[in-house]
Amino acid sequence: MSEEKRIIKKYPNRRLYDTATSCYITLEDVKQLVLENVDILVEDAKTHEDITRSVLLQIILEEENGGAPMFSYDMLTQIIRFYGHAMQGLMGNYLEKNLQLFAQMQQRLQDQSKSVYGGDNPMAANANLWGEFMKFQGPAMQNMMTSYLEQSTNMFVEMQQQLQDRAKNLWSGFGFQGFPPPTGDKPNNEGKK
Repeated sequence: MSEEKRIIKKYPNRRLYDTATSCYITLEDVKQLVLENVDILVEDAKTHEDITRSVLLQIILEEENGGAPMFSYDMLTQIIRFYGHAMQGLMGNYLEKNLQLFAQMQQRLQDQSKSVYGGDNPMAANANLWGEFMKFQGPAMQNMMTSYLEQSTNMFVEMQQQLQDRAKNLWSGFGFQGFPPPTGDKPNNEGKK
């Protein structure tokens, strides 16, 4: 991202101040900036600490309480269980890559929609038109979902392989049976019988 981040300061009274527009904004305004793909940085006005993540999490919490939650009970409990777990860092990367794949799939669907019907999303205004589009695009959707699931599975397998490689590297230094010594530490048995 070549553009600088838009600085939003959060004051002790919980008010948010957009330095680009020189005015106070709401959490809803911050959400709108995110939806518009504006790169933001929220900082504590007093300590200058980066608190962007906590503000974004607050937006997610409000969205989850707003009616149609995205995260199920099971999903939230699984995420909580990964904190402090050996795979915590890998799980964050896995989820991030999965969301990128899903966004790519969504973009392909939108591109197909535009190529079939032309222009900007005419289906938003007509529920019947959207229903017809989904019937027509059923096989394509299934192929995209299959591709998405395969890519997601491949990412998970890659993540598992990375974890196994790290474990082998860690345990090989201790000389446990079944774990070969690190590459440079192989015992020299050449010429011995």
